[in-house]
Amino acid sequence: MAVKIIFMWKFLIIGIVLGAGMLLWAFGIEPKLLMSRFYRLPQQNLAGLRIVFISDLHIAPNQRGRLQKIVREANKAEPDIIILGGDYVKGHKGTTSMPPEKIAAELRKLQAKNGIFAVLGNHDWYLDGEKVRQALQQAGIPVLENENISLQTGRGELTIAGTADYTMRIPDLEKTLKGAHAPVLLVTHSPDIFPQVPKNVMLTLAGHTHGGQVAVPFIGPLLIPSDFGRRYAGGLIEEDGKKMIVGRGLGTSLLPVRFNCPPEIVIIDFE
Repeated sequence: MAVKIIFMWKFLIIGIVLGAGMLLWAFGIEPKLLMSRFYRLPQQNLAGLRIVFISDLHIAPNQRGRLQKIVREANKAEPDIIILGGDYVKGHKGTTSMPPEKIAAELRKLQAKNGIFAVLGNHDWYLDGEKVRQALQQAGIPVLENENISLQTGRGELTIAGTADYTMRIPDLEKTLKGAHAPVLLVTHSPDIFPQVPKNVMLTLAGHTHGGQVAVPFIGPLLIPSDFGRRYAGGLIEEDGKKMIVGRGLGTSLLPVRFNCPPEIVIIDFE
C-alpha cells in the first residue's frame, strides 16, 4: 500500500512539473520565437524570384524590439518583394495595441528590391482600418483593397492583387483581378475566400488563422478562425489545381499563447 502511495505521489509530481513546463513554454517562450519557413514553387517565368510574407503581427505597446527583430530577419532574407498580410495591430476590445503610426515607422525599414505591398486584416478594422491604411501608405507601403498592381521584377512580370478583408469588408475578386496579367499573386488576409479564387491565379497568400496558435500533438490545432475548420489552418494547400500558402503569423490573438505552432516568416522561392 505504501509503495502504491509513493508511486502515485511521484506520478502526480511529474505531472505537475510537466504541466508547469508546458505552460511556461506555451506562454513564455514559444510566442517569442521567430522561425523562417521556406517554400520552393515551380514557376519558370519567375525563376529566382524571392518573396517574403509577413502576417498577423498584433504588436503590443511593449513589443518594439520584437517588431525590429522581425524587420531585421525579413531583410536578412534579401527578398525581391515583401508582402504584408494584415493584422498589424491588436484590435480586440480590451486589448492595447502599439499605435499604427509607430508600427508603420518600423515597417518602413523593410527592404525589398521590387517593393513592399500590404492588405489589411480584421483586427486593423476593429481598431481603425483607415488609420492603419494611412499610416502604412505614409510609410511608402501601398495598401491594396480589391485592386492590383503589375511589376517588372527583373525575373519577369508579376501582378500582385489584394482583396478586402473577408470578415470586416466586402472582398470583390472580379474587381481585384480586373485587368490583371498572369502570373497573378493574390493576397488575402483570410484564407476562406480560396474556393472562389479562379484557377488562373498562380498563388494565393493568406494569414489570419495563426495555425490555431495551439496545436496538440496527434490531435492538431484546437481552434481555427475559419468557416472551413482545419482545412486552411496553415502551410501549403493545393486544391482543384490551385495553390495557397497560409502563414501561421507572428503574433497572438485572444491569449498570448502558442504551442507547437511557432511564429513564422514565410519565404517563397520560385524556380
